[in-house]
Amino acid sequence: MPELPEVETIKRDLLKNCKNIKIKKIYIYIKKLKFKINKKITQIKNEIILKIKRYSKYILIKTTNKNYILIHLGMSGNIFIFKDNINRNKHDHIEIKLKNKIIIRYNDPRKFGFWLWTKKKQKIQKILNNLGPEPLTKEFNEKYLYKITKKKKICIHKLIMNNNIVSGIGNIYANEILFHAKIIPYTPSNKINFKKIKKIIKYTKIILKKAIILKGTIKRNICFLNKNKGLFQKKLKIYNKKNKKCFICNNIIYSIKKYNRSLFYCLKCQK
Repeated sequence: MPELPEVETIKRDLLKNCKNIKIKKIYIYIKKLKFKINKKITQIKNEIILKIKRYSKYILIKTTNKNYILIHLGMSGNIFIFKDNINRNKHDHIEIKLKNKIIIRYNDPRKFGFWLWTKKKQKIQKILNNLGPEPLTKEFNEKYLYKITKKKKICIHKLIMNNNIVSGIGNIYANEILFHAKIIPYTPSNKINFKKIKKIIKYTKIILKKAIILKGTIKRNICFLNKNKGLFQKKLKIYNKKNKKCFICNNIIYSIKKYNRSLFYCLKCQK
């Protein structure tokens, strides 16, 4: 699933190539993704893309005449940007053609993402209001997180993946953060002391910043304009390293399944 660094990378690609450009036409090639797609979205023509913002794992596009498009990539969604008319692939479900001949395509093999169109800003705000603070902001700090963990018995890995608590962290980065903070991922949240909470905050910010610089972890198909390969994949220390040696202590890395997620950990380095 695309997480904060991957979605931030896509947002920056869109800003660079699509902001202040007029929409020529929007095509919908499927009736339903996670939710039914409102066909009125295709009526957005000759409007300029004014704003492109990221909120957690959401991308929000605002055009003239107060049209809002809220996009979530789900488990397998991706946005590709092309400079000319390139043949559509099997899982390309939505396409925006711009006046400068740039094409924005939404690709989603598993169809768990969604595109929400509305003219009511409050409808968008209602969704975004449920999100926790962005992890790279001052609002996400040790006092905030410690106060929450003391009230929760769920494992810390699941807690920091909860977008109502902190926005944008998924399984890949949760595993990496907890490895660097030296915390076993299935540790109950209320058993973690303040010193370790400070480490979670510290490494959350360090790892996400590095991942954004390296354009995320997930390898993306090379396109004409957004050639992002997810180079942070080469920096992963624990995620998807089951039965491999820990790079710190050479002990074998373990993995267990919890709530349909794979948790990776080193019993020597993490406590």
